[in-house]
Amino acid sequence: MSTNDTPRHDELVVTHAPEGVVDPGLPPHQPRLGDTDPKASKRSERIVAALFGLSVLGSIGVIVAYFAFPPGESVSSIQQSNMFLGLGLAFCFAGIGFGAVHWAKSIMNDHEKVEERHPQRSSDEDRAAAVEVLKEGAADSGIARRSALKGGLITALALLPLPVALPLIGNVGADWDVSKFRHTMWRRGTRLMTDPTYRPIRAADVTIGSVVHVIPEGLHHDELESDQSFMDEKAKAVVLLVRLDERDLKHTEGSYHGIVAFSKICTHVGCPVALYEQQTHHLLCPCHQSTFDVADGAKVVFGPAKRALPQLPITVDDEGYLIATDDFSEPIGPSFWERVK
Repeated sequence: MSTNDTPRHDELVVTHAPEGVVDPGLPPHQPRLGDTDPKASKRSERIVAALFGLSVLGSIGVIVAYFAFPPGESVSSIQQSNMFLGLGLAFCFAGIGFGAVHWAKSIMNDHEKVEERHPQRSSDEDRAAAVEVLKEGAADSGIARRSALKGGLITALALLPLPVALPLIGNVGADWDVSKFRHTMWRRGTRLMTDPTYRPIRAADVTIGSVVHVIPEGLHHDELESDQSFMDEKAKAVVLLVRLDERDLKHTEGSYHGIVAFSKICTHVGCPVALYEQQTHHLLCPCHQSTFDVADGAKVVFGPAKRALPQLPITVDDEGYLIATDDFSEPIGPSFWERVK
């Protein structure tokens, strides 16, 4: 049937089917309340306009929250900032989404239509007919005569990019010094300490196949100014220490007799990488299954991570305890815009 034909409410539409196949067709059209009741139709318009208005308020809320609740040094302030920004974005996108869906379902024509599909290019007549269908749909939406809905949609779409673009303009009211991600507490001569028992690690005590969770010497509650400083530094400096048979290592740089140390922060989104498979020498991030090969410089062998885990170069001091020879050779954790490599 033609795409411009509109079936009657009591008509059963029969579609084309291959020979020998019974096509049950489409059920009779069921009119909606808004099709016969002008008050119900007007109520649907008000609901759509209200949803677009909710999107506008969400966009404005994101902008207000961005300036009114900047992330501070404390965890609570960061959580508060994320909560208000997240709520604003949720209302911003949900308002447009639900408004568009409700507009289509309650206001636009919902008569069933059937159109044959052909693998070849449509004829010029069919293409012209398709344009007419699009024009019919635009006319059916009533966007030309429903100024309130048109204004609400345009305003919501106009403000929609702001919540995304605003963070790109600049980080107002917050300290986003990217150098904090480039350096940690690890320095030349810093001893490797067990986490959480905080004991120095003698190289001779690390057996093949063993895994040790490590923090730098000096990273202790009693040695830092506050608990927040402790958590900030620990989030960057945590290390996973593994000992392999030295013959299994493809690269020995930065290792000591088969002992290697890598950042425990996944290079995907920053989850802790803490699952070690001794037979394959693989480290697994439990969040998104990024897998790193410890024997090959912790390179990615599976998953969404794009970079190897940064390695902490190590050796031993005069007493045989493991120490760092330098900080990580590159920033730890996920990539960020200002990252050089």
